[in-house]
Order: sequence, then C-alpha cells, then structure tokens
Amino acid sequence: MNKKEKPLYDARAKIFKSLAHPTRLWMVHQLADSERCVCEFVDELDVDFSTISKHLSVLKQAGIVEDDKRGKQVYYRLKVPCILKFMHCVEAVIESQAKEQARLIK
Repeated sequence: MNKKEKPLYDARAKIFKSLAHPTRLWMVHQLADSERCVCEFVDELDVDFSTISKHLSVLKQAGIVEDDKRGKQVYYRLKVPCILKFMHCVEAVIESQAKEQARLIK
C-alpha cells in the first residue's frame, strides 16, 4: 500500500470497525425497513438509552446513518442503503464457509 492509498484504506477500516458489533449490525438491518426512533431501539433491546445512543453515534460517525431531531425524539435512518448489499455479501461468505465445513465432516 502506498501513501496515496492509505487514507482510503483507513476510511474503509473505520466503516468496518463501526459494523463490528452485533447490536450495530442488527440496528442497520432494522433501519433497512424505515427510520427508527432511539426510544424504539431502547424498548426492543431492553438496554439503557445511553448504550443505544453510543451505538448510533458510532454508526453516524462512520457515515452509515444520519439523524433527525424532532422535538425530544431523535430518529435515525440509513444514509447509504447500499450498505445492505454488503450484508448480503457477508451472508454469502458465511454460507460458503458452512458448505466447506460440511464437506470436511462428510
């Protein structure tokens, strides 16, 4: 990797790091259908508000989600819905690995 390429790879790594938590992956999946209020995530995950806010902040800093404050509520939506295509790719890798493991057992 040369000096010109490093910033791009650093930016990519930041995005991957932001997705490297099961709760954040789940949140991205939930936002695929529609925008969600922080309070909805709190109710569904049964965790405190600050934990949800921290997860959403990580996703926002990575550029994956954006927010919209409405009164006392903050709503989040996917900024780049194409991230869901990547999720399908990850699932293809998981499926491929499972098939390879099954072949080893046979």
